Amino acid sequence: MNILITGCNGQLGNEMQLLEASHPDHRFFNTDVAELDITDREAIDAFVTDNDIDGIVNCAAYTAVDKAESNEELCKKLNAEAPENLAAAIEKRHGWFIQISTDYVFDGTAHTPYTPDDATCPNSVYGATKLNGEKGAMAACCRTMIIRTAWLYSTFGNNFVKTMIRLGEERDQLGVIFDQIGTPTYARDLAVAIMTAIEQGITPGIYHFSNEGAISWYDFTKAIHRIAGITGCNVRPIHTSEYPTPAARPHYSVLDKTKIKDTYGITIPYWEESLRECIDKLKGQ
Repeated sequence: MNILITGCNGQLGNEMQLLEASHPDHRFFNTDVAELDITDREAIDAFVTDNDIDGIVNCAAYTAVDKAESNEELCKKLNAEAPENLAAAIEKRHGWFIQISTDYVFDGTAHTPYTPDDATCPNSVYGATKLNGEKGAMAACCRTMIIRTAWLYSTFGNNFVKTMIRLGEERDQLGVIFDQIGTPTYARDLAVAIMTAIEQGITPGIYHFSNEGAISWYDFTKAIHRIAGITGCNVRPIHTSEYPTPAARPHYSVLDKTKIKDTYGITIPYWEESLRECIDKLKGQ
């Protein structure tokens, strides 16, 4: 198959590229904004047609959650309109489409893990635009697979793990929120799951993927420092109210992964195992 990967310079896009060599039966077209403007419907149509694209994995998104509150138009173009444009283009070729979405489509008021069938209720511009992207993509392409994920990190780009390592080395004290609960996702594990779905054949629908387990940002930071060998920084728990942000965060965003595990027969690693793997790679860089 000829597979288009958008957002190839991001965390997930880079992890996808690392796996491509082990899937030699497919030809991958890795693009970012310099190669393809996903807000340009005509450019997408031309690219998909000219390269005989059979499927698309959309790793591109506007992910600056707080900036989105004051930059709604651009966020809407990238998170809502672009997925629909991509899905519509691949539908013309009777292909498939994978859209990466987010736990922010929920308001975070639940107390048990969110299933793909649970009612959505975003409470931020970012979450609302990502939800509209889901709906637009599914309406435009009948073979659309939505994968919602959360707390993404990797050895690439900027993310929470890298930031906490840097701050832990720079400061002797750090306050981290303890009353937001979720599950980290190692982008490498998500990329493996995506490749598994491609190889087995896309089963349309909404799925959830993150690593196993549940944890607060505070406990996650403590684990990051322990694994990274950082001992000189005192990490203290703080309330969300002590760290106000323009965009509201879900207080509880643990995702139920039963559907993706049952559909594709995958085993998802525990969050701490994957965190160790990532930090080991960071140390080796």
